[in-house]
Amino acid sequence: MTWMDACPTRLHHNRKKRGHVSAGHGRVGKHRKHPGGRGLAGGQHHHRINMDKYHPGYFGKVGMRHFHLKQNQYWRPIVNLDSLWSLAGEGVREKYKNTEKVPVIDALQHGYGKVLAKGDISQAAIVRTRFVSRRAEEKIKAAGGVVELIA
Repeated sequence: MTWMDACPTRLHHNRKKRGHVSAGHGRVGKHRKHPGGRGLAGGQHHHRINMDKYHPGYFGKVGMRHFHLKQNQYWRPIVNLDSLWSLAGEGVREKYKNTEKVPVIDALQHGYGKVLAKGDISQAAIVRTRFVSRRAEEKIKAAGGVVELIA
């Protein structure tokens, strides 16, 4: 006989969950397996209250699909007039300085979609681009150049 058997049970600290056979979990299953289903099972059925409360909007569709969505429709990286000649290359400006011919600067070929008017263009050039601002076009024409809009 140990000292724990001799002292009253109210002094023990391990008297929880003793007896009462299956403690409310039944005779056959013995509190095993998955009575509510595994994972998120029953979200629209027997676990609906939980899903509605803690995960609103989990089920169902919203809106309509856009079948022919044009992505990147407004893609137009910009280049300013002051850096336009840097696209043409090193010797191009000197080559066409005192001639009747005019160089072609293709902004789209260098990855730019729109020409803006910051800075000045001192020498005439044919500028090919998709978009151009009004002031940039005026400055290019004032220098004796032309703007070609390409699709």
